[in-house]
Amino acid sequence: MPKSSNQKLKLLYLSRIFLENTDSAHAMTLKELSDALAKYEISAERKSLYDDIEMLRVFGLDICVIRDRQVRYYVGSHDFELAELKLLVDAVQSSKFITEKKSNSLIRKLEGLCSKYEAAQLHRQVTVSNRLKAANEEIFCNVDMIHRAISENRKICFRYFEWTPEKKRALRREGAIYRISPWALTWDDENYYMIGYDSEAQTLKHYRVDKMLELYMDKSAREGEKDFSNLDMTQYSKQVFGMYGGELCNVRLSCDKSLAGVVIDRFGTDIVIANHGERFEFTVKVMISPTFYSWVLGFGNKVKVVSPDYVRDRVTEIAHEVVAAYGADDL
Repeated sequence: MPKSSNQKLKLLYLSRIFLENTDSAHAMTLKELSDALAKYEISAERKSLYDDIEMLRVFGLDICVIRDRQVRYYVGSHDFELAELKLLVDAVQSSKFITEKKSNSLIRKLEGLCSKYEAAQLHRQVTVSNRLKAANEEIFCNVDMIHRAISENRKICFRYFEWTPEKKRALRREGAIYRISPWALTWDDENYYMIGYDSEAQTLKHYRVDKMLELYMDKSAREGEKDFSNLDMTQYSKQVFGMYGGELCNVRLSCDKSLAGVVIDRFGTDIVIANHGERFEFTVKVMISPTFYSWVLGFGNKVKVVSPDYVRDRVTEIAHEVVAAYGADDL
């Protein structure tokens, strides 16, 4: 076969063939490797392939050999193990802040990090269309812009929306521009949030990244460095239920012992638990918000607010409001 213009790319194409077409269960003979290179109009003699394979090994490609009836070669390890890629695919699938379109795009790229045979296993794992997903395709641009703003110490501007019962976007503050100093990005309850300083309110706030629209960087420098430096992000995530803010307060809760795992998953192992037979009590600092009350009431009589009194009274009021909403005829 006469040499083509692709001949200088021989090692690159051979590397691709190994990575895409071989693994521990699928090896190739020198003849099969030569035929695969021929599809790229590259000639390869047996002796030259020995040298090429050794060169790829020196470069760092883990090429292994099987010697039985035929001598066959394969890549023993890729940059990612199949189990690791499955884990990443699961993370992409379950992330609500990643749109369905972007999820499928990311998974296709993950499939390119293993052989085509292993990629088939990842593909069978894909069920993105049935998952709850964000609808804002701007989210990846938003994340990139926020990272840039943090790196360049600049504020960001954006509009913020919420969903209506008609499944339409309604801009908050009648479409006014939010001008915020971004300090961190955090992932909570499968959603992406930005922690930023609101100079007008002189406090730190959090915003769902997938609810930001028309985001761009402002020319002015960030503010709120002192407030953010005093913030413990781990504690902040525990305190802010579902990232809905409210008054920060120490609350003592009494729980059924069956909820020990739920409580530890939510608040961590640092909480001090006092056992009382079939129930246990602990004190935790949380943001008093509708989301917190919903969490407490969601467990029925298995969770009870012990103190402070005004929080316990508010839980009682909400419970009565729920009963009243159904009316006597519904009971």
